[in-house]
Amino acid sequence: MNLHQFRFLQEAVRRNLNLTETAKALFTSQPGVSKAILELEEELGVDIFARHGKRLKRITEPGQLVLKSVEIIMREIANLKRIGEEFSKQDAGTLSIATTHTQARYFLPEPIAQLRRRYPKVQVVLHQGMPEQVARMLLDDIAEIGLATEALAAHPELVTLPCYEWQHVMVVPEGHALAGVERPTLEQLAAHPLVLYQSTVTGRTRIDLAFERAHLSPLVALEAIDSDVIKTYVRLGLGVGVVAESSMHGDPPDPGLVWRPLGHLFGSNVTRVAFKRGAYLRQFVLAFAEMMSQRLTPSLLASAMSGQGSDYEL
Repeated sequence: MNLHQFRFLQEAVRRNLNLTETAKALFTSQPGVSKAILELEEELGVDIFARHGKRLKRITEPGQLVLKSVEIIMREIANLKRIGEEFSKQDAGTLSIATTHTQARYFLPEPIAQLRRRYPKVQVVLHQGMPEQVARMLLDDIAEIGLATEALAAHPELVTLPCYEWQHVMVVPEGHALAGVERPTLEQLAAHPLVLYQSTVTGRTRIDLAFERAHLSPLVALEAIDSDVIKTYVRLGLGVGVVAESSMHGDPPDPGLVWRPLGHLFGSNVTRVAFKRGAYLRQFVLAFAEMMSQRLTPSLLASAMSGQGSDYEL
């Protein structure tokens, strides 16, 4: 058995058992992929896949165990490469971060600036996406560190730790009927069209749940994944916006808008940082985590990555 067989096997699973797509992704031929998988099955003495003719239909029970072992092997090979990079280039490399737009736009600029001042030879690559995409980029080794409010904790293959706590705020144009209200109620918000985040991002679930519990059905005029987009449509009078508090702390502040905290209505949200379980974290990755939150110390990360302890909540 060899690493090529393991790579073919993993990619076949990623491509929903489509060997043609697997071959395209690996820049090789479909017969070559099929042959490599068959040879691995013959060497192991088990069928990794159930077949219908030449087509792969599903992963067998022993195949599931084989895939878990291959995952561990490939992860450790990636760790070996990172260890080599760590000790050959102590202060250089690439840090790939998967995150949502809100985190990239409002939270990450300062920690990234700190990282670049301390490690000027480190190149930062930002991958933006929806929370589930952030998790997938970590699992597929596209990114080394992930940051999002939703989805990350739902994947047991990831180690997730709380980074910081935040609340939603109401944002309205100056002169709006709610601009002078210091502590808005759910009933007051529901009396106006709302401009909200999409259902799977930036704590939207908490907002929907609060209205549902109060037996209110507000009119949602527009949904977006971008705080700046929400604020743009609020300025145009489309409705009352609800955004992350961090998006209102720009310098200079947003002209023509008034905002009020809504933690008393929707509670607090926790943005989490995540790593692929078992991954080797380079020195500047550990440093960057602590730049994001002083609580994310190298010792805490080492404990979490090794599976020690379980209470990492804020």
